[in-house]
Amino acid sequence: MIRGFKEFLLKNNVLALAIAVIVGGAVGKVVTSLAADIIMPLVSPILPSGDWRKAEITIGGSALKWGSFLGNVIDFIIIAFIVYLMTKALIKEAPPAPTKTCPRCKEALVLDATKCKFCTADI
Repeated sequence: MIRGFKEFLLKNNVLALAIAVIVGGAVGKVVTSLAADIIMPLVSPILPSGDWRKAEITIGGSALKWGSFLGNVIDFIIIAFIVYLMTKALIKEAPPAPTKTCPRCKEALVLDATKCKFCTADI
């Protein structure tokens, strides 16, 4: 039973997914702090009211907290951009596999091919 569970974890990349969730949560906290504690204090003086996250419109006794919503949208954009930059820096695309071209149909083939899989010409 334990052997089957271990195979399940390794075969289905559950362990990698669990690690990704943990690291993602930690990165999310750091980036949220960056947005809230460093970037937004720099942006706030530019805005008409420094306390704009508490802005709201009252309609029929209900408060629409548009400042909080707008702040969360800005936080999301900043977090998404930073995650994009981190992903771009850490994950490099693999170089394309070397290929050769079929002389008959001009399709790309692997280097050790002896017959074209597209036009069946001998290479």
